[in-house]
Amino acid sequence: MRYLLAVISILGLLAQPLLAQDRANTILVLDGSGSMWGQIDDVAKITIAQEVVGKLLSTIPNDQQLGLTVYGHRTRGDCTDIETLVPPGPDTRDAIGKAVRGIKPLGKTPMTDAVIAAAQALRYTEEKATVILVSDGIETCNPDPCAAARLLEEAGIDFTAHVIGFDVTDAEALAQMQCLAEETGGTFLTASDADELTAALTTVATEPAPVPVPAILRAVEGDANAPLLEDPVLWTMTGPDGTVVATDQQVNPLVLDVLPGAYTVTAYRIQEEIEQKGQLQVLAGANNTLTVVFEKPAVLATLEAAESAPMGSDTQVTWQGPAGKDDYIAVVDPLDDSGRVINYTYVRDGNPVSVTMPPREGTFELRYYQKDRTVIGTRPITVTPVTALLEATETAPAGADLAVTWQGPDYKRDFIAVGEQGKPYINYVYTSKGSPAQLQMPTQPGTYELRYVMDQDRTTIATLVIQVVDVTATVTPPAQATVGATIAVPWEGPDYKRDFIAVGKPGEAYINYAYTRNGTPAQLQMPTEPGDYEIRYVLDQDREIIATAPITLVAVAASVSPPATATAGAMVAVPWEGPDYTRDFIAVGKPGEPYVNYAYTSRGNPAQVQMPVEPGDYEIRYVLDQDREIIATATITIEAASASVTPPATATAGAMVAVPWEGPDYTRDFIAVGKPGEPYVNYAYTSRGNPAQVQMPVEPGDYEIRYVLDQDREIIATAMIKISAVTAHLTPPQAAPVGATVAVPWIGPDYTRDFIAVGKPDEPYINYAYTKDGNPARVEMPATPGDYELRYVLDQDNLVIATVPLTVTDVTVTLNAPASGAAGKTIAIPFDGPGYARDYIGIGAPGSVSYESYVYARKGEIAQLKLPETPGDYELFYMMDEGNRVMARQPFTVTP
Repeated sequence: MRYLLAVISILGLLAQPLLAQDRANTILVLDGSGSMWGQIDDVAKITIAQEVVGKLLSTIPNDQQLGLTVYGHRTRGDCTDIETLVPPGPDTRDAIGKAVRGIKPLGKTPMTDAVIAAAQALRYTEEKATVILVSDGIETCNPDPCAAARLLEEAGIDFTAHVIGFDVTDAEALAQMQCLAEETGGTFLTASDADELTAALTTVATEPAPVPVPAILRAVEGDANAPLLEDPVLWTMTGPDGTVVATDQQVNPLVLDVLPGAYTVTAYRIQEEIEQKGQLQVLAGANNTLTVVFEKPAVLATLEAAESAPMGSDTQVTWQGPAGKDDYIAVVDPLDDSGRVINYTYVRDGNPVSVTMPPREGTFELRYYQKDRTVIGTRPITVTPVTALLEATETAPAGADLAVTWQGPDYKRDFIAVGEQGKPYINYVYTSKGSPAQLQMPTQPGTYELRYVMDQDRTTIATLVIQVVDVTATVTPPAQATVGATIAVPWEGPDYKRDFIAVGKPGEAYINYAYTRNGTPAQLQMPTEPGDYEIRYVLDQDREIIATAPITLVAVAASVSPPATATAGAMVAVPWEGPDYTRDFIAVGKPGEPYVNYAYTSRGNPAQVQMPVEPGDYEIRYVLDQDREIIATATITIEAASASVTPPATATAGAMVAVPWEGPDYTRDFIAVGKPGEPYVNYAYTSRGNPAQVQMPVEPGDYEIRYVLDQDREIIATAMIKISAVTAHLTPPQAAPVGATVAVPWIGPDYTRDFIAVGKPDEPYINYAYTKDGNPARVEMPATPGDYELRYVLDQDNLVIATVPLTVTDVTVTLNAPASGAAGKTIAIPFDGPGYARDYIGIGAPGSVSYESYVYARKGEIAQLKLPETPGDYELFYMMDEGNRVMARQPFTVTP
């Protein structure tokens, strides 16, 4: 009766002295189907089960969470006849025993659904759960016990199903039960007679010995997540019964295999002479790690600096401290409770470091800060005032550059400024530019102050009052000018840097300008719209206008006189009259639309303007470059251009075909070939002659020959042509040695730059030879042996039109040099090898492909190699030029 042994083995686990929280909640699922009335040794199987379970219950601890589920015990032919008679809980032994004794087998065998119901009763998706199934027959309700078991295993926290086949001989039933157990990590057993029960009881009577599990002891500083301590730590570990497991073991981390239980751990940090204790509860199957956290030791720093320093100055501070990467020396106000740092410098910048003092006088404090803003050292320092002095004239013209003589600390980025009293500065110049400073005055007259300003906190340490007086200017343009013209404007004024003379409508922004630095009179271009304008003298600073004069602009006359008609794309001579301003142009375009083509008037009269390619009604325009103002137009009708192409009806792929054509032959017009409705593939310029020589595509099919105007790529004529396939044939040898140059006879079109190539199938070619270099083609084989193919390749699109397989075989190379030779001498090296052009024998460090010296390996010759001047161990090697492959090596000693 192996099933009884199984029940005892599995339920016997519940009787072992584990902590209650370590034992899985368990339900016994018992078969109550009609087949349990079958007999073994004249005793009903249900009776045997009732007796075994009754005896076993007396061995189970009271606090074990145990329940009972039964199936097939109430109705016949019902796959839902599943009932949890005793829910899992503590102290259920009597209730389970009574329920088992009352089972009367009757119905079907829904064993899979019973296991699922038991798992749900155990809340298997939330807690560790075990189901023990005892059954004597095949599943009669659920079609796939294996699939159901996999789902339970995937959804469960730690779900296990143990299965006992009781008096089961059917192979399918046994397979079902075994799968149900194995898919959940459980045990499958069978039982058939009383002898096996005796053996099983004997087996489970002996409680298994506890299994040691790993315990990990870690020591860190400051924080549990900190890295392990690098200085030495001694560990002592005592077990639950006082047994010492480890004594003064110096390693971090320490890993020990110990039995489950409660342990006391002591960690002693040798460097700091301190110890920490901790408790570790070791459990089977758990992460048994104890992290001992030592406090960070106190760290101190010292600072040395002058007793006092001028405000804003850079003061040298000598320090002693831990020199952490992000430690820094700072100056602070000791009365500022916020702890705000005024200025600081990282200690990694040197020793001493330079710290900038605050921009005000008083008592401050130097501090050594660690990365976490812990202060570990301080020193007081007195900040003393600094003085400055400004000297300048009492008055200055508006906008002028004033020379300001100054005295002061001249700290980095200090500056001399001007502004109204109590308001932000207007202009400034850095003291680093020297004294006197050249400071630009404001454009508005009034009372201002000059300031010496420290860059730090914009601290003003000296002022001087100054009067800014008005500045005058005049502009004297003519009363009238033509639109777009460039006129001379005499002017008088301060001529400050970037001042300018401008033109614009009164009260509006200027349109054009000329800098005063370019001289008087200023050359100023007028706007393109007629009307009343003003000429202005404008200070660059604030764009302040200090003088104006009116000017009237009148329209300018122009005309264009094109022919009434022209051919699409043609170059047409257009006589014109107009002002011929710089970059004015004659353009063509549809009325009301942007221009298509143009020619500058500066290129001459008449202008040569190319017509659009689309037929239709257009206009010729005289356009001023300024504002693209159109000042004259005339209409012109563009008529379609005629053309024709007369290719042969058929051609071979890749061939060069003569195509007679007729057409306008405009510059860069071309004859092209392409599939109808698709981009062209190849082309030839009409300027190259008639007929045009056009290369056909390499892909066979129906194509069209086109006459294409260069302008807009306009197609004005087409004719069809059929491209037929081109063939080729290769007759190489079946095999060739690596690196050898092989003669490959070929038949093919021999188009310009066609070539014969070698490469691995479906991979890029390695070497090639042009067909134009002769037949047969001479192709160098790859350096690596293997299966390759030779290809006839059209240069156009690199199209392969013929292939033939070829095996590349390896070659053997041997070096027959002496074992040693004197430094600097020349030795003879007999060798056996292919001796291909540019193959060589070199000498260098063992295993290297770099040589100290070399000699070409000529077939049939004995190589003469000069040895290195330095004695030592070297290596001779034969290098095949193709692929730079080392074919042979020989150790060699260079003697003194």
